[in-house]
Amino acid sequence: MFDKELVTEILKNIQWSIDHILQRSKEIKSFEQFLDSDTALEKLDGICMQLINIGEAVKQIDKLTSNSFLIKFNEIDWKSAKGMRDIISHHYFDIDAEIVFAVIHEKLPLMKDVISKIIHELA
Repeated sequence: MFDKELVTEILKNIQWSIDHILQRSKEIKSFEQFLDSDTALEKLDGICMQLINIGEAVKQIDKLTSNSFLIKFNEIDWKSAKGMRDIISHHYFDIDAEIVFAVIHEKLPLMKDVISKIIHELA
């Protein structure tokens, strides 16, 4: 068994990061916009920091639950979330704004919904 309260707190941190990413990116309508000004690049930097936080939090949950908990929620590719963290952290100059944009719009809304469901189940 694992500490449900701690896992819930980590999940709430992921929600916070997702909310901040979605808020920071709401005016970005294409990946090219991330690259067209210093301000947009700063947004991309901030978003990448939150993606690192998400990946790190997923790793923490896996460690706390011996990799047995998140796999039950297979609508999310948790391995890719951790992998994105690793790429941003260790290969920063290889970051692809198009991939970050796609993750924001195609992956994070579902992740937010699934995390809400998980938190509800843990309560």
